[in-house]
Amino acid sequence: MYNTLPGYGKKCWIGENYYFIYKFDRPPKIGTAILKVQLFDKKGKRSTDLSILGNYSMPSMKGAHDSGEQSFKMNKKADYLLPVNIVMPGEWEVKLTFMNGKKIIYLGKFRFNV
Repeated sequence: MYNTLPGYGKKCWIGENYYFIYKFDRPPKIGTAILKVQLFDKKGKRSTDLSILGNYSMPSMKGAHDSGEQSFKMNKKADYLLPVNIVMPGEWEVKLTFMNGKKIIYLGKFRFNV
């Protein structure tokens, strides 16, 4: 079951050992927005220990604009990045899956409007 995330820039704990912060590179609008996730260990040090999968869609149009599950890519700053292709105005939902090896350790989701 997906946990509803608290909002952009807020700490989202994954158990006791990790937390992450997420935000878009710019306010989402039609076109491509980059979702950035920064992962930290419990001491606040940046971490790249986990892999992250993302999926985005429009909940009101099930399946019509579903991205399918995609792996986040990592940049040189150890930010996890996912391009989100927004093709029309309305409510969108992003689902995040955090994995340690092949084991799912956290599921989170958030919605935004364009």
